[in-house]
Amino acid sequence: MSLQTVLDTIDQSLPEATDRLLDLLRIPSISTDPAFKGDCDRAADWLVEDLKTIGFEAAKRPTPGHPMVVAHAGTEGPHILFYGHYDVQPVDPLNLWHREPFDPQIEDTAKGRVIRGRGSADDKGQLMTFIEACRAWKAVHGTLPGRITIFLEGEEESGSPSLIPFMRAHAEELRSDIALICDTGMFDARTPAIVTMLRGLAKVELTVHAANKDLHSGMFGGPAMNPIRVLTKILGGLHDDKGRVTVPGFYDDVEELPDAIRQQWQSLPFDHAGFLGDVDLSVPAGEVDRTPLEQIWSRPTAEINGIWGGYTGAGFKTVLPAEAHAKISFRLVSKMDPDKINAAFQSWFEAQLPADCTVEFKDVNGSPASVMEIGDPAFEKARAALSEEWGTEAAYVGAGGSIPIAGYFKEILGMDAMLIGFGRDDDQMHSPNEKYDMESFHKGIRSWARVLEKLT
Repeated sequence: MSLQTVLDTIDQSLPEATDRLLDLLRIPSISTDPAFKGDCDRAADWLVEDLKTIGFEAAKRPTPGHPMVVAHAGTEGPHILFYGHYDVQPVDPLNLWHREPFDPQIEDTAKGRVIRGRGSADDKGQLMTFIEACRAWKAVHGTLPGRITIFLEGEEESGSPSLIPFMRAHAEELRSDIALICDTGMFDARTPAIVTMLRGLAKVELTVHAANKDLHSGMFGGPAMNPIRVLTKILGGLHDDKGRVTVPGFYDDVEELPDAIRQQWQSLPFDHAGFLGDVDLSVPAGEVDRTPLEQIWSRPTAEINGIWGGYTGAGFKTVLPAEAHAKISFRLVSKMDPDKINAAFQSWFEAQLPADCTVEFKDVNGSPASVMEIGDPAFEKARAALSEEWGTEAAYVGAGGSIPIAGYFKEILGMDAMLIGFGRDDDQMHSPNEKYDMESFHKGIRSWARVLEKLT
């Protein structure tokens, strides 16, 4: 039987697939709030039972936090691992939702039909696209293609504290030929994408100390050093006039973008002016010799995410504060080491401290960038499958954010990950009124069926 039969089955069974997704969306599996621990368990149980109905040997695996769901099917052929997460973000502020977050519904909008509800795009709707593709395949062929492992976690939205220990403990079970991750989006509404570059992250909070207490500015202003002055002067020099980061050695491990990828990016219909114009900005502030897409996807950054000190209440309190604080983060690319970057930043900062001032660093951590090996034939096969489904050539793209799981697959399991998602920029993930387009859900299922056909 042909792939077309599987695609026809997906089309015919879309109402039932949608009902299953709505059932899963009704479970408030908020991982960050202990009050919802039972609901996270319930979501894991729901997925286990659903996977069993399509031939997977599925089980809920305990962790110190929320459980993992691990399922296996097949014994021969290429081994594919699919990753997703069943936990969701909190819903606050509730008053900004147009309906109950865990009472999902299909809505008609000016841009088409959408599934409205918390978790619809991040990540329950996305993970169900793969499961529904497997369901249709099984209905047509009686078996699932190749060897498939499904690995779903319940702590992605709360930092994944159990993920690395679980992966290390079950490495042999989870190791496969390639991992598929559905937690990303399309390049635009018509252009499917495979994410091949993910920026890493390094971050640090710092406090500059000066006098041993707040001082009256009339008595001490002038001779006493103000730590806010110190902090703003040093951080004001974090970038030069061309948008480059001035920390010594910052670019040592940054590799240039391959010409083929740069040319592909330049051909994408990306409106640089509109991208900034949508947030009432007009001039790119990054490296002047890089396009905005390069700045977002393939170049490192240094950003001041928060800065505070002294009196910030109503009116004036004329003091020289004893302390000033800031939170700094760095987006990393290529082979940049977060520990090396944090150490370089700290040395650079300390070297500029004047007399009578000290600095304290805390919450220093990070994760490296991920760069996928697109020389693996699986990437071109998947790109062809996506292009056939959407009628537009799929693009290899980068992602400005960080998805640590892709790096963990490489580091812990020694395998590459392929990030294919069907979310859209206006899905309002993590925000009130989250939605997932019905087209994304429907064509996402069809896309995975095509990918499975080419990979197995």
